[in-house]
Amino acid sequence: MAKPAKADLLAGAPRPATLGGWLRLAEKLYARHRVALGQVATNAHDEALYLLLRTLGLPLDSQAKVLTKRLTQAEDAAVETMFRRRLLERVPAAYLTHEAWLGEHRFYVDERVIIPRSYFLEIIPGQLNDWLPEHGAKVKRVADVCTGSGCLGILLAHHFPQAKVDAVDLSAEALEVAAINVREHGLAKRVTLHQSDVFDAVPAVKYDVILSNPPYEPSAVVDGQAPEFKAEPRMAHDGGGDGFDIIRKLLRQAKTRLTKTGIVLIEVGGLRAAMDREFSAMEPHWLHTEDGADCVCVIHAARL
Repeated sequence: MAKPAKADLLAGAPRPATLGGWLRLAEKLYARHRVALGQVATNAHDEALYLLLRTLGLPLDSQAKVLTKRLTQAEDAAVETMFRRRLLERVPAAYLTHEAWLGEHRFYVDERVIIPRSYFLEIIPGQLNDWLPEHGAKVKRVADVCTGSGCLGILLAHHFPQAKVDAVDLSAEALEVAAINVREHGLAKRVTLHQSDVFDAVPAVKYDVILSNPPYEPSAVVDGQAPEFKAEPRMAHDGGGDGFDIIRKLLRQAKTRLTKTGIVLIEVGGLRAAMDREFSAMEPHWLHTEDGADCVCVIHAARL
């Protein structure tokens, strides 16, 4: 039996000869195939350029200099294969390159973990210390709950160079990826990984900071996600019927896990209004983010 013909990625469009030509075509193809964005970049131009540079082994800061580069036959074939996987197979860009960036920090990723993206990239360096005694100078122990790739635990370790970090996740596969990143960042002596459902299996210690970007999407929302987001582990998205399953457990356990002056910070996506209703007694304070999403809250230990 003959193999089925491959779908025509170019669909009659002239084959580009240069990197810039592929970039212009890719932007049109992204729109034609209605792919979902937001895991690596928020627009087709930026994601397509990133994939082109990575596929061709070019530095990410070489953009303007290389748009006129003419592609060899092998390079052209590699670019077409990469865009076929991204646009027709709907493979997330970060899974094609096995990397994701939070600011200046690179993290290894694959299908075992959700692709790193978080408002904590703004919050940790910009606002976190404002909520701590002595501007965070004496922070000794912090926790990252639902750590996934380990990215936020690693950012915390970089931000608090004297602190020990417990990075917690229920997924053994996610922790395998986190171990790669902890090792690559040279933090094995300060970041400890724990397989645990929130704090159930974590030794009973007190933290100055507990941070979490937990699964918070209601199950029905996860059911309707685009293919790119369905490619990520469901347990990294699914927060139960109303999205609060992990958040409720985290707040219950944080009560006995924080120091007297400690804080818990949680990113909750679209649940801000529901969070204010259910946990109003805890007086969650919402931190401002550049895009106005303001979906990260801080709660003091005394309010738990």
